Amino acid sequence: MSLNFLLFRAVNARVNDLSLKLDYSEPKIYTGGVDISNWSKLTSTQKKEALSKSWFVYYSFRHPETGKLKKQPFIKAGANNFKTKRERYAFLRTMREALSKLLELGFNPFEDNSDLEAKLFSDQDHTTETPPKPEPKLRPSSAPQSKPSPVPVEPEEDIMSIDEAFKFGLSMKEHMMNKNSYVQYKSRIGLFEKWLREEKIFDKPITSITKKTVNQYLNTIVKKTSARNRNNSRTDIASLFQLLEENEIVKSNFVQSIPKLKTVPKRNKTYTPDQEKKINTHLEKHDPTLHLFIKFISLNFLRPIEVCRLKIRDVDLKDKKLYVKAKNQPVKIKIIPDILIKDIPDLSKLPADALLFGRFGIGEEWNAAETNRRTEFSKRFKEVKDHFGLGEDFGLYSFRHTFITKLYRKLREKSSPNETKSKLMLITGHSTMDALEKYLRDIDAELPEDYSHLFK
Repeated sequence: MSLNFLLFRAVNARVNDLSLKLDYSEPKIYTGGVDISNWSKLTSTQKKEALSKSWFVYYSFRHPETGKLKKQPFIKAGANNFKTKRERYAFLRTMREALSKLLELGFNPFEDNSDLEAKLFSDQDHTTETPPKPEPKLRPSSAPQSKPSPVPVEPEEDIMSIDEAFKFGLSMKEHMMNKNSYVQYKSRIGLFEKWLREEKIFDKPITSITKKTVNQYLNTIVKKTSARNRNNSRTDIASLFQLLEENEIVKSNFVQSIPKLKTVPKRNKTYTPDQEKKINTHLEKHDPTLHLFIKFISLNFLRPIEVCRLKIRDVDLKDKKLYVKAKNQPVKIKIIPDILIKDIPDLSKLPADALLFGRFGIGEEWNAAETNRRTEFSKRFKEVKDHFGLGEDFGLYSFRHTFITKLYRKLREKSSPNETKSKLMLITGHSTMDALEKYLRDIDAELPEDYSHLFK
C-alpha cells in the first residue's frame, strides 16, 4: 500500500472527526458601539459618547452539555479606567491577544484549569534568571480571591442592555447603508424603541426581547396602519437582530422566523390620452419646471427620486447622455432622446454641482434630503391632481407607467412580444427580462385584441 494512500486515509479520518470542531470563537473587542477604524471620522460628541460606555473583550465557548457555543462573561479588567481611545483600545487588544493564546493552549472556562495554570507559571519560573521567592501551592479549594486568574471576568449576567444593543446596531448600520435607507431604518427602529419604553421593557437586557415581544409590537402596527408597514418594520427589526447575532450579542435572530403577512400592492394608474393632454396644457402655463421634471419621468423613464438626484454635471447635452444614480447600481448611463433635448435649457453657465431641479428653478442649490425634495414635487403635483379631480391612484409615477405602455404598444405593432421586450429593456433600464415582464403585467401593457367575433 502506497504512502500517499495511507496519508490520504489519515487526513480523511481527521477531517471527519467532529472533535476537530473549534470549541471557541475568536475573541473580539466591543468599542462602545462604533467602528474603531473610523474613529478619526467621528465627531467629538460621538467619541465622547463611545468612551462613556463600557468597552470589553467578548468570546464564546462550546458548552460541554449542549455542544453549542455559549457567550462567556465580558472581560473588562479595568480597561474603562483609561479615558482615551488609544490607551483603552491598546489595553483591550493586549487582553484579547492574551486570551487568544490561553484558548490555544487549552483554557476551558467550564473546567478546572489548574494544570494549565501550573504549566504557565512553571514556564515563567524557568525563564527567570533569579529564582523567585517560593509561593504557596494553589489549589482549587483555596480562597478564590487569592487564585491568580489569567483573564479577569465580570459575572455572566453582565449582558448588553437594549439601549446599548440598539445603539451598537444603529451605529454599525449607519456605515453599512446609504443615507436614505438608513433614515427610514433608524425611524422604524426608533418607533420600536418608543413602544418598548411605553411597555416598560426598554431598561432591561437585550435578552428580554423575545419573539412574543416583537409579535406584540408588530400587531400594534398592523392595527394602526397596514400589513405592508408591519412587514417593513419586521424586516428592519430582523436586520438589527441579525447584526446582533453575528456579533454574539444575542444567541439567535428569532425575528427572521416571524412570517410576513400577505399584502395587496398599490400601483399608480396610467393616464388616458385626454388626461395627459389636459395636464400638459395646464403645466406649460402654470409650472414649466414641474412640466420638465415630468418629461424626464415620461421620456427618459426615470423614477421621481432619480430625477431629484440629477445634477447639472449629470446632463451631457453634447453627447446626449444622462448619468443616473439608480437604486440597483451606482451609476446608470441613459441616452437623452431628441424629443427631450429640445426642451432642456442651456446648462453651460450653471454650477456643475447644482441640482438640475432646484426648489424654484433649474440649476439651484437646495439643502434638503432627496426624499424631501421628491415629496416637495409630489405636493406640487397634488395641486394639479386636485385641479382635475384625480384621486390617489394617480401620481408622478403614473407618467412612467403611461409612457412605457405607449412605447410597448407602438413597438408591438411591428415586432413579436420577445423582440418588443428586448428593445424595451434597453430603453427602460430594467436589469432583467423577468423584472420587465413582471412590470409590464402589473401595468397591463399587453392587452388582447377585440374578441367579439369569437362569440358569433
